[in-house]
Amino acid sequence: MADQLYFSRDTKVFIEIGSSIWELPVLDGFSFSQATNASEVTLAEMSGTDGSSRRGRRMFTDSFAPAEWSFSTYMRPFTSTGTGAGAATGTDNDHHAVEEVMWALMAGAAHYQGNEFKNKAGGTAYISHSNASADIDFGQSNTSTLGTANIYFAMGGANDTKTVYKIVDCVVNEMTADFDIDGIATINWSGMGSLISDQGTTVPTATVYEAINATNNFIRNRLTTLTAIKDGVFNAAATVGAGAANQLVEGRRYKIAVVGDTNWSAIGADGSPAVGEIFTANDTAATGTNGTAQQENQYGLVLTGGNVTITNNITFLTPETLGSVNQPIGHITGSRTVGGSFTCYLNNETDSSAELFEDLVGDLNTVTNNHTLKFDIGGLSPNLPRVQMSMASCHLELPSHSIDDVISLETTFHALPSAIDLTDEITVKYFGRDVT
Repeated sequence: MADQLYFSRDTKVFIEIGSSIWELPVLDGFSFSQATNASEVTLAEMSGTDGSSRRGRRMFTDSFAPAEWSFSTYMRPFTSTGTGAGAATGTDNDHHAVEEVMWALMAGAAHYQGNEFKNKAGGTAYISHSNASADIDFGQSNTSTLGTANIYFAMGGANDTKTVYKIVDCVVNEMTADFDIDGIATINWSGMGSLISDQGTTVPTATVYEAINATNNFIRNRLTTLTAIKDGVFNAAATVGAGAANQLVEGRRYKIAVVGDTNWSAIGADGSPAVGEIFTANDTAATGTNGTAQQENQYGLVLTGGNVTITNNITFLTPETLGSVNQPIGHITGSRTVGGSFTCYLNNETDSSAELFEDLVGDLNTVTNNHTLKFDIGGLSPNLPRVQMSMASCHLELPSHSIDDVISLETTFHALPSAIDLTDEITVKYFGRDVT
């Protein structure tokens, strides 16, 4: 009889939270493993009268290290039908993502109730769904522990005897969204778990699997755009008030030049606005006719590649009892870090990449610069699947020159919260479409 061989391309991945199970299509290159922590005891002594010297050793298994896993998924937004087996929600046209469960583990407690991810039973949902977008909020992520799930790797093809491995109490430590110019938008997920166990041949039955077989919800990186707002550089003042021509751009920062009779608080400013106040517009219609504001200027950068990384800096705790093989008992979170890099050709046009380098290298007084970066992965067209990642307070390092056939610049950035104890480093929005 021929040996049963298993091929990575036949593997399926399932994520289990409570009684809900998601089937998650992953890319080639996934991995999972678990190591042991061992102690070695050796003998080292001088020679005896007969010239002998003991040189033996003993090995002891102290504990199991946390299991480590990683895999990549495509970014795949969609609008739910709201009905049928495996539906992500009970509401028609709500925006979701195939990989949504991973975001839930990344950003909060991942308590799944009523088709929503919440911080606790009956608590607050931190991934909101509507017929406009799916919004991922990190407001519930300032906790000492995050949500956990069981991850199953089911090996074997349709006609094979399956081998299924289960990693229990898995937590997402890091995600990296890559958007290289010629590819499809992907996210690499990695993290740890307590223990890997062999589940025999029993394959989990998915309860949420809408759109995993769709063919029109992949995101093309070549359409990606970057909006990079200059730190503290404002254009000429313009009227803000009634009339379409006088409305502001959502998400852009403005400095009030003339207060006038404009209702500034309705568009994001303080209740008692003053000349020189800087605020971020929230796209609410303003009233009035004679207030003016200056819009913060932006660079004209065209990407050739980039990435965004979010890290939870998680540590697993393992007891150290003598005489037993200890296993990890759980995790704790560290500081949350958000950052990444982007590349673009060196261009000497006004407000282009050369000017970005000039502005940064020439600023010797600012110890923490504050730029706004917004990546529209997949472009801006409303009828295309796309993902928007916005970071309102980014500290940019000096760009480095890459000397190739066409000279380019790579800029590393660090997204910071508006205050050190807040969670607004990044906002993520998924825009889906009806899938086929």
